[in-house]
Amino acid sequence: MHLLLTDRLTCSRCGPEFGLILLADRIEDRIVLDGTLGCPNCRDSYPVRDGFGDLRAPPRAAMGKGRAGEPGGADPSATERLAALLGVAEGPGTIALVGGVARHADGLAGLVPGVEIIALDADMAGWEESPRVSRLVSRPGLPLYSRTLRGVGLDGALGVSWIQEAARVTARLGRVVVEDAPPGAEAALGDAGLSVLASDAGTIVAARA
Repeated sequence: MHLLLTDRLTCSRCGPEFGLILLADRIEDRIVLDGTLGCPNCRDSYPVRDGFGDLRAPPRAAMGKGRAGEPGGADPSATERLAALLGVAEGPGTIALVGGVARHADGLAGLVPGVEIIALDADMAGWEESPRVSRLVSRPGLPLYSRTLRGVGLDGALGVSWIQEAARVTARLGRVVVEDAPPGAEAALGDAGLSVLASDAGTIVAARA
């Protein structure tokens, strides 16, 4: 987890208005490898182990299997397509990839210079550190301040509530790309103030004007 990202994380229990405070035990090359993220409001804490942050609100059971799969499982052409749909050619800025879409994290970081990637999925706990990729899991939503990201790539199988969260954290001119979009996805994006740019074969691209 990149050190600068910790200033942008919020408490999954208290909501996006409440930031977290890092107590780092091990940092190497500005990457937090071990430590704790604490909420000064509810006094809860979230562990960071081997660079992976567990930002699930309590109660926290075993994480189980995610949707991203094993490292190297992303189709390079699909990663290039995702980069084009997100519309971010270079940094600075931050993009979140959530659920199965997180499989593209390493490839997207290599394609888009200067952009930081947040990969949110339980499977990311088993991935190694990669340049400009921060690995997390969260629940019930995205542990980020509102309107701070340049883009979000989302696995639509996670449901409409996660689409609403993706819209919430997307900044002006940013895009949300929903793969395998469920019924109600376009309406949820519209209600959140985003305009649908394209919808084809289960993929929706929307932008905040």
